[in-house]
Amino acid sequence: MKAPGESSSDILLAIPGMQRFPSARLDLFVKREFLTAAECDALRAMIEAEHRPSTIANYNGDDVFRTSSTCDLSPDVPAVAALAQKLAAVSGIDLAHAEPIQGQRYEVGQEFKAHTDYFEPNNSDYAQYCTVSGQRTWTFMIYLNDVEAGGATRFKVIDKMIQPERGKLVAWNNRRADGSLNAATLHHAMKVRKGHKYVITQWYRERPWG
Repeated sequence: MKAPGESSSDILLAIPGMQRFPSARLDLFVKREFLTAAECDALRAMIEAEHRPSTIANYNGDDVFRTSSTCDLSPDVPAVAALAQKLAAVSGIDLAHAEPIQGQRYEVGQEFKAHTDYFEPNNSDYAQYCTVSGQRTWTFMIYLNDVEAGGATRFKVIDKMIQPERGKLVAWNNRRADGSLNAATLHHAMKVRKGHKYVITQWYRERPWG
């Protein structure tokens, strides 16, 4: 029986069209056409209207470590609420464990260098971000557009490159089967070379959000 805040291979592979990357190092899944073109366009418009410079929780001294823009999408917007419900249905994770959905926007030359989505327990940001809701468990990310050049997501440890494709869902478990943090989830949002890239991210937590 899965723990609260957790998805599983059985749940995800029961979804038609879901594919699992063949690796013993991490649980990584991809599903094309998870969102329609209309759904993607509506979410892109929201991000375009509200984006702001991205930040990182634990500043590492590199001012160009993350150069994208970020947008917090309100759950009061029907399209955002519908997306949260759709992701909860696919992941099998109760919506109470979901962070607010976030959008990201990348211009030419912008990137998010290799990082993990979980919070390092020894870092100062851990107590600030994990005391109430616990650690991040799963990441569900959706590309909202095809990118003219660049913008791939590279999982460095397993040497897997995922190309942006409108409507494509990418999901991974930030932890191993024993619950320990999985450093093999290290991933790099690579520089956009031409055009823009828009992404939606849904993170889930061990305990209910808030």
